[in-house]
Amino acid sequence: MSSVHATLENMQEATETPRARILVVDDQETNRLLAKNALEDEGHRVVFASGGEEAIATFETEPPDCVLLDVRMPGMDGFTACKRIRALPQGAETPILFLTALRDVDTFDRALGAGGDDFLTKPIRPTELVLRVQAALKLRRVSVELREYYELFRQQRDDLLRIQLQKERVMAFVVHDLKNPVSTMDMHAQVLLREPGMPEAAHESAVHIRTAARQLTRMILNLLDVSKADEGRLSPERSNIDLRALVIDILAELEVNAHARKVALESTLEAVHLDADQDLLRRVLTNLVENAIRYAPSKTTVRVSAARIDRGTEVRVADAGVGVPPALRESVFEPFVQLDGGRSGEVRGGRGLGLTFCKLVMDAHGGRIWIEDGAPGAVFCVSLPDA
Repeated sequence: MSSVHATLENMQEATETPRARILVVDDQETNRLLAKNALEDEGHRVVFASGGEEAIATFETEPPDCVLLDVRMPGMDGFTACKRIRALPQGAETPILFLTALRDVDTFDRALGAGGDDFLTKPIRPTELVLRVQAALKLRRVSVELREYYELFRQQRDDLLRIQLQKERVMAFVVHDLKNPVSTMDMHAQVLLREPGMPEAAHESAVHIRTAARQLTRMILNLLDVSKADEGRLSPERSNIDLRALVIDILAELEVNAHARKVALESTLEAVHLDADQDLLRRVLTNLVENAIRYAPSKTTVRVSAARIDRGTEVRVADAGVGVPPALRESVFEPFVQLDGGRSGEVRGGRGLGLTFCKLVMDAHGGRIWIEDGAPGAVFCVSLPDA
């Protein structure tokens, strides 16, 4: 029995990360102290260097077990310092993790080209920093026969991060490069609407252009916010909101769309105030009403109501369409899923991000979104807790 215990203890020691000496290289004292506090809480010993030359001298005196290396520093930058460290005795095997505020593919590729093992973006999150350092230390101890598998894993990890950075670049393009021309379309539509004596048909076309431009703007912003939520960066800026006035404004904006589908819009809200991010909440409710209009039959009504609940507010958007089968009421909040407008109620792939965005916003507010049976139709419900 004692030999079994000894074997288990040896296995446990092999899987645990030993306490290590970590060299933190950063010209900003606040960043050095943040890393020090996070790593020393895990029992590691932390030494500092404020620049590349000092880091190399420290490494030559007593090689550390791991290096955290800032990219941008006065004098020698992190890329040059990394190459110099790699040329030192023991430098080739020491994990080097780059720290940078530059989150882009070019910086990532330069970090790998200089010999970096990992890539963390600022601001530093202590939990992530500790986990990545521990992973680097464990990988350092991988035996020679597993080196090939380690290199494969590392290549796959690097490929995934590069894809993520490329996705962020596309998001930036979509938002910054597409939002401006869409705004210009909306502005010119408004100019046309102010022209006196415009024929009725032309006036109606300008209204439809403006409605479509607003819808496209919401889609662009939704795409950006879904991406932010994936990275944990969707943070509501709360303020006191007059919900009744907000809903009236939304229904007025969507009146043209509803009229084209011969659907009536109705609000039964009394005076309700709540604390939420006004822009995010506006887009949530616009998405829900727009969704209800899309699936509502001709000559029916989409209704918006609200009520105070225990320590919060509940808003309901109801239509008289075919409804959503219970088995599919979670699926419609997944990315790129839309509900077929036919009576089958079948979920099909599409470009839908509106309901995904709504769920992410509710999660960010600490609220929730769900679907109830409208008998007939569907009722989309959101609840927002008091601040």
